[in-house]
Amino acid sequence: MPAADPEAALKRQSISEVKKIYAELAALPIERSCTLRAECCQFRLTGKTPHLTRGEALIVAKALRATGRKSQPAPADGACPMFDPFTARCLIYENRPFGCRTHFCAAAGGPYARKDVLHLIHRLQEIDEHLGGDGPHPIQDAVAGALQACQ
Repeated sequence: MPAADPEAALKRQSISEVKKIYAELAALPIERSCTLRAECCQFRLTGKTPHLTRGEALIVAKALRATGRKSQPAPADGACPMFDPFTARCLIYENRPFGCRTHFCAAAGGPYARKDVLHLIHRLQEIDEHLGGDGPHPIQDAVAGALQACQ
């Protein structure tokens, strides 16, 4: 029986922990109505880009690969690389990062108050540290790194 790969086990555990954080966020009693809206995906128009921790980037990379892609799509006209301009939908909506879940979209309810999610942000940062990360990075850079690490 081959020896277990400790790095792969750490990644699996980290992905599981990040997904638990996403579930806790969804369970918070904060009213939201994000139903696949796409306004926040237009980074050039909003001037805002989500920053991902290493654990979040692993989830996005895995979800992106599940769509059959081996690399990050080129962003369309200043949009998020996960935004599909043909469907006007997120390619990885169910696995979208924390920043996308707590975004600034007024139509979805505006941003979460930082005090309401700070405990979850701290946990994401702890996972990042366990994975050897150096803090959040813009989605394009974070996902590129995660895709490369998963080859």
